[in-house]
Amino acid sequence: MKKILMFYQKWCPYCRKAFDWIDELKKENPAYAAIQIETVDENADKKRADSFDYYYVPTFYIDGKKVHEGAASKQIIEEVFKQAMDR
Repeated sequence: MKKILMFYQKWCPYCRKAFDWIDELKKENPAYAAIQIETVDENADKKRADSFDYYYVPTFYIDGKKVHEGAASKQIIEEVFKQAMDR
C-alpha cells in the first residue's frame, strides 16, 4: 500500500467536501482506514506546493505521480484509494 499525498487549501469548498468523502469512505470500508494520507495546505507550505506540478486543489499524488487534480467526487476519491492499495 502506498501513501497518498494531498494538496488542499483551507478555504476551498471542494477540498472540504473531499475530506468529508475521505472520512465516509474510511468508515464504509475498513481496508481504506489503513491508507496513509499526507495532507499539505499549499498556503502554509508554499515552497513544497510549488515543487509539484498542479494548478487546482484538491490534488492527489501517489509515488510522485499525479492521479487526480481538481474537484473530486466520492467515486474519484475511491479510485485514488484503490490505486494506493494496488501499487
